[in-house]
Amino acid sequence: MRTIAMARALAGLLTGAALAGCAAGSGGAGKSAADLLDEANHTMRALRSVTVESTNSAADGTVTTRLKTDLKNRCSAKTTWAEHGSLEQIRIGATDYVRPDETYLENWSGRKIAGLRLNHWVKEPAGEARPGDGLAACTWTFASFGKAEKGRTTRIDGREAVALNVTDAADKAGTYTFYVATEGKPYLLRTVYKGGGNATTTAFSAFDEPLDVRPPAPAGVLESGQDAG
Repeated sequence: MRTIAMARALAGLLTGAALAGCAAGSGGAGKSAADLLDEANHTMRALRSVTVESTNSAADGTVTTRLKTDLKNRCSAKTTWAEHGSLEQIRIGATDYVRPDETYLENWSGRKIAGLRLNHWVKEPAGEARPGDGLAACTWTFASFGKAEKGRTTRIDGREAVALNVTDAADKAGTYTFYVATEGKPYLLRTVYKGGGNATTTAFSAFDEPLDVRPPAPAGVLESGQDAG
């Protein structure tokens, strides 16, 4: 079974993935916004693990994703489409384990899936994943873009943070705000994007915490192409 393409639903969600990391360290009072961006990018790229939670709202519904990743080739993800079901994924190196729920299958295939063993995972080569099919990549891009200016200070999940407002000539209708920790390491804590009918919020947490991502028990796994009935 190969998951069904959902490029339109994921387009806004993936906007969050393309956003750059930005941060402030040791208060960042004397640093320029560009310096804060560079410092944060370096810190985020050095992570060994992180949890990423994204919510994208658009006219055709809301999509949420929770991704736990080593930023290389080991991760787990769950994506939920409001009213259209959810898709779970575990990626271990070159292998994907995928488990859609019944609502997902009915909505995206247009038919009932009689006899499907819903608690089973389907094992597939990770190399067969394609953009828009609903599967997450374990990697994440932290790179600067546009022009940044310092905004207000606030608290994000109990940490002091500074807002960096970014404008990009390539997206004149969009607005970006990056919230960066000013206590401890200069982690990127949250990004917010609004534009083009989309509103995307992406939060980062569990920095370098132990990552417990394992393949499902063999008894609950179907090989790709195996009868799921």
